[in-house]
Amino acid sequence: MRTAIIERKTRETSIRVEVNLDGTGKSDITTGIGFFDHMLDQVARHGLIDLAIKAEGDLHIDQHHTVEDTGIALGQAVRKALGDLKGVTRYAEAFLPMDETLTRVALDISGRPFLVFKVAFHTAKIGVFDTQLVREFFQAFAMNAGITLHVETLYGENDHHIAESCFKGLARALRAGVAIDPRRAGEIPSTKGTLAG
Repeated sequence: MRTAIIERKTRETSIRVEVNLDGTGKSDITTGIGFFDHMLDQVARHGLIDLAIKAEGDLHIDQHHTVEDTGIALGQAVRKALGDLKGVTRYAEAFLPMDETLTRVALDISGRPFLVFKVAFHTAKIGVFDTQLVREFFQAFAMNAGITLHVETLYGENDHHIAESCFKGLARALRAGVAIDPRRAGEIPSTKGTLAG
């Protein structure tokens, strides 16, 4: 089992993340932000990644620090759980339709973190959740997981559907990318012989 635990404590947040990349999609997530919990649950369930996340943050200020720091901790946990990266599929993509919305997510477990995020929201909030924070999460996650991540919503109208298609697309691409390729078992999937960046 490829598992990891990350604990991150700052003056703004206290976060504990447990991840099992070879799980069944179980989740136990509490961040104090209902919509964000719902999105992270999608990552677990559709990625078949077991996730336990407990985050306490300065929500009396706003949701930014909690969302960003959760992305940091989750990215670090995924990177740690990947271990030496031997045998991983590495490249993966997903097209995620959700009603009127279609989002494309592509990733490379490269050791060279980068984010391309081409997603436009129509409103500032989904309920009380700030739509700007979707990008903040993906940025923090990609940088700390060490992956190149491209997220693009090709079209969509409903902001809930747009955000959810991004998270579900990440889940499906991550599920495929972290999978062990039986034809490459024991090998680093790189002509360089390393995915250390």
